[in-house]
Amino acid sequence: YAEDGEHVMTVEEIEEAAQIWSEGLKGSPAVTERKHPVLPQEGKRNVLLTSALPYVNNVPHLGNIIGCVLSADVFARYGRLRGWNLLFICGTDEYGTATENKAREEGLTPQEICDKYHAVHADIYQWFQIDFDFFGRTTTERQTEIAQDIFWRLHGRGFLLEDTVEQLRCESCQRFLADRFVEGECPHCRYPEARGDQCDKCGRLINAVELRNPQCKVCKETPVIRSSKHLFLNLPKLEDELEQWLDKSTGSGDWTANARHITHSWLRDGLKPRCITRDLRWGTPVPHEEYKEKVFYVWFDAPIGYLSITANYTDQWEKWWKNPQQVELYNFMAKDNVPFHSVVFPCSLLGAQDNYTLVNHLIATEYLNYEDTKFSKSRGVGVFGDMAKDTGIPSDVWRFYLLYLRPEGQDSAFSWSDMALKNNSELLNNLGNFINRAGMFVSKFFDGCVPEMLLNEDDNRLIAQVRWELKQYIQLLDKVRIRDALKCILNISRHGNQYIQVNEPWKKIKGGDGDRQRAGTVTGVSVNVACLLSVVLEPYMPSVSHTIRQQLQAPPTCVSAMLQNTGTFICTLPAGHCIGTVSPLFQKLENEQIEVLRKRFGGQQSRPNPALSCWFVIHRCVLVFQGNKVRGLKAQKAEQSVIDEAVETLLDLKKQLSLAEGKNPEPAAQKRKKK
Repeated sequence: YAEDGEHVMTVEEIEEAAQIWSEGLKGSPAVTERKHPVLPQEGKRNVLLTSALPYVNNVPHLGNIIGCVLSADVFARYGRLRGWNLLFICGTDEYGTATENKAREEGLTPQEICDKYHAVHADIYQWFQIDFDFFGRTTTERQTEIAQDIFWRLHGRGFLLEDTVEQLRCESCQRFLADRFVEGECPHCRYPEARGDQCDKCGRLINAVELRNPQCKVCKETPVIRSSKHLFLNLPKLEDELEQWLDKSTGSGDWTANARHITHSWLRDGLKPRCITRDLRWGTPVPHEEYKEKVFYVWFDAPIGYLSITANYTDQWEKWWKNPQQVELYNFMAKDNVPFHSVVFPCSLLGAQDNYTLVNHLIATEYLNYEDTKFSKSRGVGVFGDMAKDTGIPSDVWRFYLLYLRPEGQDSAFSWSDMALKNNSELLNNLGNFINRAGMFVSKFFDGCVPEMLLNEDDNRLIAQVRWELKQYIQLLDKVRIRDALKCILNISRHGNQYIQVNEPWKKIKGGDGDRQRAGTVTGVSVNVACLLSVVLEPYMPSVSHTIRQQLQAPPTCVSAMLQNTGTFICTLPAGHCIGTVSPLFQKLENEQIEVLRKRFGGQQSRPNPALSCWFVIHRCVLVFQGNKVRGLKAQKAEQSVIDEAVETLLDLKKQLSLAEGKNPEPAAQKRKKK
């Protein structure tokens, strides 16, 4: 390595890279379409990938999105590009106290709440381009069948215990109160609004019967302490088998450091029996005669949702979930979900003794905070999934920034100023600048066709550097190091920009035959690097990736060809290949626009008319974007029809804003540059 940390290419690496580059797309594998249902195949790498099931009653914020579904989506897209036989499953977790609470607040039934918010979740993930094979839910008949089957298998093999638990019961409502249905004074810090499971002020865990002056949240009456009989999963009886399995799974699989640490801390203190039943109405019913008034506790029930959602996707679900010999299971989640996926759920499946597929790779993130605080829907702090699209910022830019600061080793924080900085420096000035220049040189200097390339030592060194970054990208993503692999993409475009700056094709094109030939080689190599960037960007920014390939009219086989084996950087756009119309990929985020968004999502409570204020915020952001788009098109000398269409859209937006502000829109509509 050089002093600046750059990898120094050896002569052998340079020669090998040049040889592979020259082979082109010959014999590249055909692109195969996904066919449903996706089922395990003999001789293939069969990957079953789950994202933690989001609670149905919460609108997910940016931290929820990066912690589970977005991280899983990047890996799923990458795996498909690598040719793995991969099934990506997720869905909404719909049973439990939180859903009952939300239903009561909104005056709806629990099922109506689930239907409403399942649709909200599905819309958000679709906008973020999360490419599930199937997005289901847990309130289904298959969930009841599979959960009850696992229950009976555990019961029949002696892995369940009975015990009596003291609980708060509201005589007025005629029911036992789940933790979230009761509030009172914290026994530790005296905070008057502590919940029945935890105090929000001091953070200490609480047993509901310890609360002082408890109140039922529904009727405000004082509950009484009563005994209730419950069933427990006998974790101590399964501990030895669990530890044997964990040694094997963590030894051969990719478990993040936090997942290993959290699991070890649970085992270090010795496992204790864990209650699997609750005195609720909304849940999977316990089929045992003595417990027919109870439902399964959500953390016994919810992970079984992975199985039932797959069963709703295909009747052949057992080929995935009862096939540990052929299937690799990846679980994606935030760190708070780790013990349920590494201890509790595996114990349920081990105890069921039905050859279940257990997790091989457990991928957990730390937390994403918002600026210098936490996300809070009630206080209006932070960006939630249903708000992101209203900012006018494309979903690919959101994906890029969230993945750039993905909390892999420690907590990280979303920052508006940093988002603008990364967009303007990394996307606009680095990545977008390189790809756009490479394409524009082909269009402007060579009539839209890739010129002949006569490679010299400098060209071969660049090709070797790019190949080395590609190999790093594959090594990192194979190990699910998503954030680090993104840096390899940015390094490739940085090498490309330096290559263009040093060789100055815009000057050489005006020189003699030798200089024109040199300009052609630099342009041809650069546009091939741009094609590679479209491939490695696909898991991160799918729309931008598709746009680049459209502009370059890249052959479909370039994707799978370059991600074969350990990484193959080849010439996919040979001399004579004609590209399409090139236009800018990214737009600048202006300080004014960012300040508007920071205020909007900063929790200000004193707005005279929130709905109208929100409209103006969004409209001004869209105006700034459209203005940047017009300037970019003009600077790139795009086709006049494309510029005219963008200008008309800009003028129409200005007109709408003028009318909303009570101004005369005509002067704005007539304002054009004189020729």
